[in-house]
Amino acid sequence: MSKSCFPLAIDLFCGAGGLSLGFQRARFKIAASFDIDPINVKTYSLNFPNSAAIRADVSRLSGCEIRRQAGLSDRDEIDVVFGGPPCQGFSLIGKRQANDPRNQLLLEFARVIIELNPRYFVIENVAGLMVGKARALLAQTLRALRAAGYRWVAPIRVLDAQHYGVPQIRKRVIVLGFRADQIPPQYPRKSARKVTVRQAIRDLYRVGRRKSLLGSDRFAGRLEEPTAYSRRLRARGDGNLALTGCQVCAHDLDVIRRFRATTRGTPEPISRFHRLHPDRPSPTLRAGTGKDKGSFTAARPIHPTQPRCITVREAARLHSFPDSFEFNGTQWHGFRQVGNSVPPLMAGAVAGQIMRAIQDAKERSRKPTYKNQR
Repeated sequence: MSKSCFPLAIDLFCGAGGLSLGFQRARFKIAASFDIDPINVKTYSLNFPNSAAIRADVSRLSGCEIRRQAGLSDRDEIDVVFGGPPCQGFSLIGKRQANDPRNQLLLEFARVIIELNPRYFVIENVAGLMVGKARALLAQTLRALRAAGYRWVAPIRVLDAQHYGVPQIRKRVIVLGFRADQIPPQYPRKSARKVTVRQAIRDLYRVGRRKSLLGSDRFAGRLEEPTAYSRRLRARGDGNLALTGCQVCAHDLDVIRRFRATTRGTPEPISRFHRLHPDRPSPTLRAGTGKDKGSFTAARPIHPTQPRCITVREAARLHSFPDSFEFNGTQWHGFRQVGNSVPPLMAGAVAGQIMRAIQDAKERSRKPTYKNQR
């Protein structure tokens, strides 16, 4: 049994911590998280001070080493291992590359699951994982897990973040796996109400008008009245806040004129940047490419009422990160961390279903059993 009163979790390929935030809110204890990117590890450590954030190549880690670094013994049962192994080569956005070496990290993820032997696992990935050669790799991964005594909830689903309270259209494959001796979890139900861009960032509009934020990342002052959505994400309830990630892009006058002339809900003709429509969810926020792929900046949406690209904080709001969450590094790093993350509200919906299965198992174990009496 675990020493912790909360179910234990391990986050692999943790990024900035979108999945961890969802599982933490569902009352899991994140024993340790691993990522190869030092900026991600710094950001994670900043926001999860009670969890060990470790820079490591997961493909070179054994289950024993993960336990050691997480401070767990062989007797500590891990309740869930979750993560989104990088599979950019299978993304439906841009050029797919079946031979991208990062695609093999899915098999490494399965290997670590088998070595750690958790009760449950969650795999998050791009929607392209269900198509073509990627689907064959997923099938290979699941065969290895089945041979080790694991099952998964079928059919595997592609979830859209906008159906789980996130003001963004973002489709991701979610695989819910369980050890054969455990109660199967269920996929979370869709929310009947969608959140719009206006509901997400309306109270931040005055932030973007501050000229001082052309050279500063931090805003201190009073925000406008919150919506039900933004109230959930605010650091404090009185609206008198200090926010990071608020640096505003300094655009040329020609770019400002083009952005101002762009109809909301359509792309700007030259840059192809999409201008957000205030009464719809945002399109998918993209991360751009890493240093190994040229460090290209992803197209950043244009603000719905101001002729500029959105800030990192506005992107974080559209991703359902709380205002207290800080992104380490430059604007490029901040947008990349947001774009690569799982929206915390969607992660929380998934984590809640794993928690429910664990609690159901506890309830069943408490019920007395009666032998047939003659």
